[in-house]
Amino acid sequence: MVPNPVPPPPLVQCGMPSAAPTALPDARFVRARRVVFGIVLASFVLSFFHRTAPAAIAGELTRAFAINSAVLGTLAATYFYVYTVLQIPVGVLADTLGPRRILSAGSIVAGIGSLAFAIAPTWEIAAAGRTLVGIGVSVAFIAILKISAVWFPANRFATLNGVTLFAGNLGAVIAGAPLAWIVTQTSWRAVFVGLAVLSTALGVATWLRVRDRPEALGFPPVHAPRTDGGVESARWSQALGKVLANPATWPGFFVNAGIGSSYLAFAGLWAIPYLEQVHGMARVTAAQHTSVLLLGVAFGSVAVGILSDRLNNRRGVMRIYAVLNALSWLPWVLHAQWPLPATLAWFGLMGLLIPGFTLTWAVAKEVNHPAHSGIATSVVNVGIFLGTGILQPWVGWVLDRGRAAGDLAGAWDRGILLLAGAAAFGALMTLVVREK
Repeated sequence: MVPNPVPPPPLVQCGMPSAAPTALPDARFVRARRVVFGIVLASFVLSFFHRTAPAAIAGELTRAFAINSAVLGTLAATYFYVYTVLQIPVGVLADTLGPRRILSAGSIVAGIGSLAFAIAPTWEIAAAGRTLVGIGVSVAFIAILKISAVWFPANRFATLNGVTLFAGNLGAVIAGAPLAWIVTQTSWRAVFVGLAVLSTALGVATWLRVRDRPEALGFPPVHAPRTDGGVESARWSQALGKVLANPATWPGFFVNAGIGSSYLAFAGLWAIPYLEQVHGMARVTAAQHTSVLLLGVAFGSVAVGILSDRLNNRRGVMRIYAVLNALSWLPWVLHAQWPLPATLAWFGLMGLLIPGFTLTWAVAKEVNHPAHSGIATSVVNVGIFLGTGILQPWVGWVLDRGRAAGDLAGAWDRGILLLAGAAAFGALMTLVVREK
């Protein structure tokens, strides 16, 4: 395809490879880019830890605040409610203020929220703390997408997405079996105090070392300036309106609402209780399954990004992964009772098949104007967190009704069917995805 030149940051290249400088980057630039990307990536990893930590400490939270399953689901989902509301504003801020400012402030807010969650005497205060965490970490993903788009060539974008998801899921792995073991040695509250300190330190490091674009450190831009006038004077509201009015934006939203939400609702809260109550596993063993699932997602994210970039294909790769992911739920829908090695292996396979939905971010930026990359990716990203915020308490409500009726096993069947149905819906939505 014909290269499409792109404006300098914050208006970033978001399509096919642009007419960028041909000289290889010097060593100073490479080092600076690694520092910038590494700090932003660390904040993203921490956001994934917060995202899935409630699964490992579900029992502790239930006992500490004397709550039922529906309230537990709501407590965990407050993070996703905030994420849902803030994704589009964060995309706008990423395209206007830049990732450095929003990520520095977000890290400080997340630190305050983590501390409030750690010392909360009631579930309402814990929910307020988790809300602050959600506000703070909601900027991490859009910020790293923006950094990737500005500091790296366009033909590495999907691969960088894969690397980002790989690292993020390692953070989620730590929030699985390792966290389940740590809380047997110390208080879960102490863990979140430590996270508050770490988040604050990352906020300071972001302000001191991260820059929105190479020019801020004296380097030439990665992408050549546009010659068509760009959209430098366009208001963000006009940009948002164009993204929302683009029919090609929305299929990715619904793919994420199905696949991404079923994954996060399961791995982020209900997988461990399901394995404990239905398959009779000890908590640490159940947490090992979620860790294997998350490791599968981590490696699968890298694989799907590289495969998509190498084949220059988003939609086809996404569809194959989505269909196989939906089919991977069948053993649990059909009440499979397998030996431990088989269940571990299947959780790993499920994880490998999940990340096809991550290609929606590359599609979103490629079917919209290059200058609107932050807004476009944030719009499709809303689907993940809106869906998760609905599924987590919905499954909890189903479990509470089943428990009250003395049919907890049947309730788990219905809860798993809800999650599997969401994954199938996401796979169906890939049929209407368009790509350029």
